[in-house]
Amino acid sequence: MERTLREFIAYLSVEKGLAANTLEAYRRDIKGFAEFLKKSGLTGFEETTRRHIVAYLHNLQKSGRATSTLSRNLASIRSFYNFLFAEKRIEENPAADLESPKLEKRLPRVLSTQEVDLLLEQPDCRKIGGMRDKAMLEMIYATGIRVSELMSLNVPDVNLEAGFVRCIGKGSKERLIPLGSVAIRYLNQYLLYSRPKLVREEGERALFVNQHGKRLTRQGFWKILKKYAQLAGITKDITPHTIRHSFATHLLENGADLRSVQEMLGHADISTTQIYTQVTRRKLRDVYEKAHPRA
Repeated sequence: MERTLREFIAYLSVEKGLAANTLEAYRRDIKGFAEFLKKSGLTGFEETTRRHIVAYLHNLQKSGRATSTLSRNLASIRSFYNFLFAEKRIEENPAADLESPKLEKRLPRVLSTQEVDLLLEQPDCRKIGGMRDKAMLEMIYATGIRVSELMSLNVPDVNLEAGFVRCIGKGSKERLIPLGSVAIRYLNQYLLYSRPKLVREEGERALFVNQHGKRLTRQGFWKILKKYAQLAGITKDITPHTIRHSFATHLLENGADLRSVQEMLGHADISTTQIYTQVTRRKLRDVYEKAHPRA
């Protein structure tokens, strides 16, 4: 089973060109399914039936996993068995025609503009690390990029004169995102005064580096974000994706068109972006109910 899984991941990497994070998600999902099959007495993926897949999904559901997790696992399993079927390693595809569980439509958690302002005011730009943190926070709010995309940026990806950042997103798709004047100002200060003091090797390409001069990790950024959220007195549970959600919502609230927001976020399907219109409608309803005398 382990060998077959490695071959599948290699296929996704070479043929599909999927990003490392996506490959790891596929590996994790199929590995969990393989462990379930072994406990069920199966010795190979070719022995799997539709019943085994359904039983696995029920097992995940009983353990309290979210519907989105079930849906993602089924998508991974379906892709895996499509691969085995195409490679003629199985005669029948047990995952064919299995429907994904219906997702609960949960609105993304966002920060208000006042909360964003509070958050962005926290880094102490008189310190080397504080200047870096300020530049990072301003950039992620200015662009709405994913934290993995932010951490993978190299210095040449940022063009401060033209005012844009070149980003490689999911599926290795490239997009250009505008940078606001505030983000440009702090990025310029970081590159001039802070980064040269952090970097220890001349050939380091990473835009954002840690105290050891190496590329900052997602976990490192997460800790930084949590620290400043606490300093700002924000009680909401903030993740890097909360900033991305806030970026999209604030753009739409201020008149940006959906297609432009979709392009900046790097969404393949506009229906993914449309969730933010529900957030703005909900806010509009709240304002109406508070302000209208006969609401």
